[in-house]
Amino acid sequence: MDYKYIEQLLERYWLCETTLEEEQILRTFFSQESVPVRLLPYKDLFTYEQADVETNKLGDDFDRHMLEMVGEVPPVKAKRISMTQRLRPLFKAAAIVAIILTLGNAIQVAVQSREEPPIANNGGYSTPDKGPSVAIADTLRGDSMKINEAPIIK
Repeated sequence: MDYKYIEQLLERYWLCETTLEEEQILRTFFSQESVPVRLLPYKDLFTYEQADVETNKLGDDFDRHMLEMVGEVPPVKAKRISMTQRLRPLFKAAAIVAIILTLGNAIQVAVQSREEPPIANNGGYSTPDKGPSVAIADTLRGDSMKINEAPIIK
């Protein structure tokens, strides 16, 4: 029997000029039981898809097994983080600052020197006690408004 057409298709196949239909013809031809001896070396090339489809599939644990062989851990899937979880470190920092300021003020009041109670004036009014104020530590001895005023002559 003459297999000239099959040989021509094989030549075109090696030159990458065959269409999908022509490649299907080659697969059908080589899937037969009786193939000429001179074309027998090409049979496995065209019948490998039909041989055993089940053996060409990878197992479910293939990725895990390969990663174990390489020594890498499998990738961790992303986890959604809410806005509250993102701001939680900021909330903690703000709470720590508030606690430190509160304790600092409490210590300042406790350590501050206590003065004698105010003595009543002639009019029955008490003099204001000097509390923690910035004005106490002011270096200016007089009232700045009165210093700049010219003395009034009568």
